Amino acid sequence: MSGTDYSYDEQGQFFPVFILTIVGIVTVPLTYSVLKPSTDAGATAPRIKTDYRPKHVDLIDIQRKAQRRKDRRLKRIIAVVVGWAVMALMVYLIVVTARLVPKIWNPYDILGISDSASEREIKSHYKRLSLRFHPDKIRPDPAKNQTLESLNDYFVELTKAYKALTDEEIRNNYIQFGHPDGKQSFSIGIALPKFIITEGNGKYVILVYAALLGVLLPYLVGSWWYGTQKMSKEKVLIESANNLFQEYEEDITEGGIIAALSTGVEFQKILKGEKAESGLGKLESRILAEGDATPFAAGLSAKDRTTLDELEGGVRRKALALLWAYLGRVELDDAALDQAKLEVAPIAQALNSSFNAIALAFGTTAPILSSFLVGQSLLQAMPPGASPLLQLPHFTPAIAKAVEGDSRTHLTLQQYMQLPETYRRRLTIGNGLLTESQYTTAIKVAKQLPRLQVEKAFFKVTGEKFIIPSSLVSLVIKGRFIPPGSENVPQVNELDLEDVDPEEGDLDAILGRKKKTGKGEAAPAEDKPVQPPLAYAPYFTRDYSPRWHVFLTDSKQGKIAVPPFTFTTFDKPIYGADGKPTFNMQTLKAQFQAPPQAGHYTFVMHLVCDSYVGFDTKMEVTLVVDEASKAVDIEAEDDISEPDEDSLAGQMHALKTGAPPPKKSKKVVEESSDDESNTDGEADDDTSDTDTDTDEE
Repeated sequence: MSGTDYSYDEQGQFFPVFILTIVGIVTVPLTYSVLKPSTDAGATAPRIKTDYRPKHVDLIDIQRKAQRRKDRRLKRIIAVVVGWAVMALMVYLIVVTARLVPKIWNPYDILGISDSASEREIKSHYKRLSLRFHPDKIRPDPAKNQTLESLNDYFVELTKAYKALTDEEIRNNYIQFGHPDGKQSFSIGIALPKFIITEGNGKYVILVYAALLGVLLPYLVGSWWYGTQKMSKEKVLIESANNLFQEYEEDITEGGIIAALSTGVEFQKILKGEKAESGLGKLESRILAEGDATPFAAGLSAKDRTTLDELEGGVRRKALALLWAYLGRVELDDAALDQAKLEVAPIAQALNSSFNAIALAFGTTAPILSSFLVGQSLLQAMPPGASPLLQLPHFTPAIAKAVEGDSRTHLTLQQYMQLPETYRRRLTIGNGLLTESQYTTAIKVAKQLPRLQVEKAFFKVTGEKFIIPSSLVSLVIKGRFIPPGSENVPQVNELDLEDVDPEEGDLDAILGRKKKTGKGEAAPAEDKPVQPPLAYAPYFTRDYSPRWHVFLTDSKQGKIAVPPFTFTTFDKPIYGADGKPTFNMQTLKAQFQAPPQAGHYTFVMHLVCDSYVGFDTKMEVTLVVDEASKAVDIEAEDDISEPDEDSLAGQMHALKTGAPPPKKSKKVVEESSDDESNTDGEADDDTSDTDTDTDEE
């Protein structure tokens, strides 16, 4: 017998296994993606405590809840539940369904004798069986469900087994093909019940396979591939990034960046169809109305209005008008417009991140700083150049103007909170100003905002006394979180301003990595990163974790010298269990390669918080790069002490000389200590004084 037979799953034995395997391949990794720890900062970061609720808080909460549902991946959760339900059903069917397990043909098992039986024993055993089971000598037993046909088949099997062990030709068939009758047909089991492809159902099965393999699978793969290709690293559409690239100019202003953001294709999703023109006239009349403290209610400049007027009607013009309405906190008295006004802010914030990346690629300082300022404005819902006091609850442009008086410059939150309490209250509380309870709420929020005050900034090379050309330099920034209006701020401990080099063999510390913990061991509390509170942005419809960007610029050329290093967590607690600031000294490090030539290099260091207006730091720092020969001369002048007796080098010395090496004298240790203190003094001299006020370059 030869050929190939196709057998279908008549009893439903293999079909559940097939379905279980296919569903499991999809469900198991999908389950991991759902159960893995969330990277969303809002799930673990603390929040600024306040009972302030802005106007339209219902619309803001609706959008935040919708985003949380999206972040929870509800569709994935449903798919996982369905997948595991199907898998459980298949396991149940596998357990309860009778399975016929085919056995390998074995003449010894059929005869019921040992594999080591001799030919004489086989013949004797077969003779006894033939006398017992010969059809002429046995009668069927109905109690055992025996029939004459089954007895005849059984005797034939006994005879085949006997001949397979005694007849030379049949034995050769058994040895070569595993069966006394020679080569058998090859059977392929199909894990589908036979009824699916019988009784006229075959054409439907073909259609299903064609739909799955020819339509659905290519569509899913194509959608996935196209989705990965159409989005940039900043999670915006490539087409939008191209539009922003076209809008980039080296002299672009903050208002110009806001206009550039309106080119984002993402706005078409929320302003499609009639929404692109609906209410546009009313929207523009509101944002261009006379403001309490500015020419226009939304805070536009004359140039910004010209840009808006030059746009043709459509999605871009309405998106730009909505952006200005959001930034100016303009009341539109229209539920649809108010909802759209809140929806455009997160889109614009993502687009601004893309614009920032484009600006960094060009390397010009001014557009990069403007982009960071626009990001702050978007989070705080305030127009560029507005008073930083608008970040506090209940403050309006009119109240901020009344507090600042005729000053040509705005008060920062730090300056406002440094005013004497009685004077500050007199400026803020009164008719047309804040009430007592509103003032208390505003002050409470101000005292919780994480403002990072730089105490010292300097350059160093780990483990070295001097910085030589092309070495790996670390910009070390020491600072404390001091919220505006903080009281009883302790003096700086000079020891906290030092940056101690790690031990020579501690590679994790040298490379800035966290120390590895053993299996089952918890990481030390001091090694766990500390998250700052989520940005206090009551009008922004997303949870946002503040980021601090550190970068160096060349003020003479107006270019970026060292690209931004971004910090989202810190090494020490910012607030204590009682909610009060700890004033712990935080350490930020940014590594870059030193210039290839020796000399003094003066940079402007920028520390920018992307979430709050007026919390940025700008200061000059000087990098001193010495000639490589100077470092070599210093090393040659240093006394090289003999190895310690109990060290490996000391033992090697003892083996070579036959005598233990001398121990280090106390004098050598003292000289080494003096050298280190002198080096620190030089480093301090090369570092400029810290200027924590925000200046304009």
